[in-house]
Amino acid sequence: MLEDDQDEMMVVADVVSVLIVDDQLPFRLAARAVLKRTEGFELVGEAADGDEAVTLAAELRPSLILMDINMPTLNGIEATRQIVAAEPSIGVLVITMGEDDSTVFSAIRAGARGYLLKGADQAEIVRAITTVHGGGVVFGASLANRIATVFTQGPAPQQSAFPQLTDREREVLNLIAAGRSNGQIASALFLSPKTVRNNVSTILSKLQATDRAAMIIRARDAGLGT
Repeated sequence: MLEDDQDEMMVVADVVSVLIVDDQLPFRLAARAVLKRTEGFELVGEAADGDEAVTLAAELRPSLILMDINMPTLNGIEATRQIVAAEPSIGVLVITMGEDDSTVFSAIRAGARGYLLKGADQAEIVRAITTVHGGGVVFGASLANRIATVFTQGPAPQQSAFPQLTDREREVLNLIAAGRSNGQIASALFLSPKTVRNNVSTILSKLQATDRAAMIIRARDAGLGT
């Protein structure tokens, strides 16, 4: 839970409207207290799951969203993806219990501009929100190194193999070629089972493959799934 160990009022330059998204009431209460004690921050709403977050983001159009990752009905990564696609100006800071690079990296790829640990104190929260509101990003050295590696490696083989596919469809196809089930793909990419099924159907159509086996053969011939 957030630590609110600083009693003095903290000040930021501009008014930042914030939407809190977390299925745990204690966290929402703690985050609410921090925002109310900080001049220049305005709490405009709270959501308890990803679906509600997407709806409120469209209605309220906050400057920034504090987004939990693990939530019912729609996880924070998929909610982030939908919100940023609809409203790119909204900054999203994901909230996580630990610095799991894979999870945080997935959130960044979905459009989040950084992450906060749930044990962050008031000063860290204010600094992170202010940084993102100002156009910056917030993440640790480990994640920064991973992002740098992605950008210095050049295009992945699968990106040139099937240009008709979107980035998400290539990710799904790569996991299919690796022998993953739809359920495993959903878990790995933080997608709903329905979204994975829709992606698989689209990939089959775009590749003009007769079935999943034929799709796997084409993908592996192109170097995917390794």
